[in-house]
Amino acid sequence: MKPSVSRRGFLQTTTYAILAGALSGVASISSAQSDELRVVVYGGDYAKAAIEAYVKPFEAETGIKVTPIADEVSLAQLDLMVTTNSVSVDVSAANISTATVAAEKSLLEEIDYSIYKKEELDATLGFAKQPFGVGQTAYAYVMVYDTDTYPVSEARPTSWSEFWDVDKYPGVRTLVDGKDGSQGPWEEALLADGVAPDALYPMDIDRAFASLDKIKPHIRKWWNVGSEIQQMMHDKGAGVYQAYDGRTNLLIDQGAPLEINWNQSKVTWDLWVIPKGGPNVQNAQKFVEFAARADRQAAFAKLFPSAPTNTKAFDLIPEALGRKFPTHPDNIANSVFINAKWYTEVGADGLSNTERLIQRWNEWILQ
Repeated sequence: MKPSVSRRGFLQTTTYAILAGALSGVASISSAQSDELRVVVYGGDYAKAAIEAYVKPFEAETGIKVTPIADEVSLAQLDLMVTTNSVSVDVSAANISTATVAAEKSLLEEIDYSIYKKEELDATLGFAKQPFGVGQTAYAYVMVYDTDTYPVSEARPTSWSEFWDVDKYPGVRTLVDGKDGSQGPWEEALLADGVAPDALYPMDIDRAFASLDKIKPHIRKWWNVGSEIQQMMHDKGAGVYQAYDGRTNLLIDQGAPLEINWNQSKVTWDLWVIPKGGPNVQNAQKFVEFAARADRQAAFAKLFPSAPTNTKAFDLIPEALGRKFPTHPDNIANSVFINAKWYTEVGADGLSNTERLIQRWNEWILQ
């Protein structure tokens, strides 16, 4: 949800570099030619995987030249390009928060789903089929056990209401902080207080903070960036954590005594979007359709640990790899999904729900 340095830094890795043929900044991109596409693919290892799984095969199938750009496009950059009629990026990866606001500001082309094969479209998860973008990958906030503290043989919390039950399940906890508004333990707090998953929105902010009052004394750290929670899990700083699935799986692969509980995981996602009014919209639509295919998402997942949004991709990747992803059929069955539109809604006071949460958090955390 949050376009954070933490997650993007994880995607880019510590060896971030602009790939050959890409530019160092979107603002410096010259006008695209009608016979090619310029596609923003984030950076580092993520970009390298995107080039191998999407760019090169697309060029081979269509003959359309693609210039990959190892960078991000901010909302401000999208706004500037579209409003000044100087769109120089044909396709861009974007998080759901940026994409939602961009769509509300009419900065994005609508996706032409008529060019998709029915079997591919039917296999694509519902949240990934937005009018203004197609989900390219998903990630989740999950509950994570330190298995030395909570071994399989002993009782451990399996829901957020049980996470909140410190009498029955004693131990140190962590939760993500809420200072950015759109990233916070809001949904978890409401689930812990008995709100049904399908009734989370519109969010009852007062009820969420009343629930957080109960767990606050038992939280060792309210973390903000992925590196914080990864280090804390590495150092065994708690018995049960809220964390990113990707960070957790990285440590598990390194032998850390951790286990993910996928029940009530909170899923968010990134999309492919097409800036409005670009010179190559038709070919951009073709690229997004190509990248949404199961075989392409499977190829990407094998190169970079990123969850497919096309469920047919799971037939094409090893079972052990697929089960690490929040969109695996078994893992996603009891998940909740972030409603980015609710976060961007503006009330009568002129504040968005995100701004309202930030204001409330800053007051609450000092109490």
